[in-house]
Amino acid sequence: MSDNSLRVVWVYPDLLSTYGDQGNVLVVERRARQRGLDVARLDVRSDQPIPTSGDIYLIGGGEDRPQRLAAERLRRDGHLYQAVQNGAIVFSVCAGYQILGHEFINDLGQREPGLGLLDVTSTRGEGERCVGDVLADIDPRLGLPPLTGFENHQGVTHLGPTARPLAQTRIGKGNGTGDGTEGAYNDTVFGTYMHGPVLARNPQIADLLLKLALDVNALPPTDDRWYEALRDERIASAQQPA
Repeated sequence: MSDNSLRVVWVYPDLLSTYGDQGNVLVVERRARQRGLDVARLDVRSDQPIPTSGDIYLIGGGEDRPQRLAAERLRRDGHLYQAVQNGAIVFSVCAGYQILGHEFINDLGQREPGLGLLDVTSTRGEGERCVGDVLADIDPRLGLPPLTGFENHQGVTHLGPTARPLAQTRIGKGNGTGDGTEGAYNDTVFGTYMHGPVLARNPQIADLLLKLALDVNALPPTDDRWYEALRDERIASAQQPA
């Protein structure tokens, strides 16, 4: 990686890329290049060490057993925690979101320790699986338009006192707790249940990650017509009567 590059790390694509979430790293990479930024992308498999010098780390969703394996290897590796201590930005989806919390229920029905990078704890819901389009209002402090995404999970994620809800749902289950919350974040670490891929449907979130990584308040404008057409179509679809 060049010292002058924006370093984007895709974590464990061999374990956590089940639902098309690799699209998130493609969107971050493209939107950075559209602004003239030099991007160094590194896809790190689960048998490789996580670099500590990345600027943005992206983690996707996965099935129960790969989630457990990913959590075990990330705990042993320890480098993602160190990267966050160094100021890196982390964006996680579904299984990746649960891994960043304190614990979740693994494929063996046991409580599996997470990384503790988000103050959340995940359990397994006993009701119907959360499946379908979601429309939610993102925390106003982030200054972003409504969140659109697709959820497909059995998990229920409870937020602790230092985690802020990423959004409040208008449509959909979100964290599955019944309080309308969706996702969680702190200053540099973000988690959501949204697939889609979520950054293609919400490019402003990708831009937020870039701004945080670059420590800037604004980015040069770019052509968002494709993204806005996708957003409009998915938001309209979510609002259709069941």
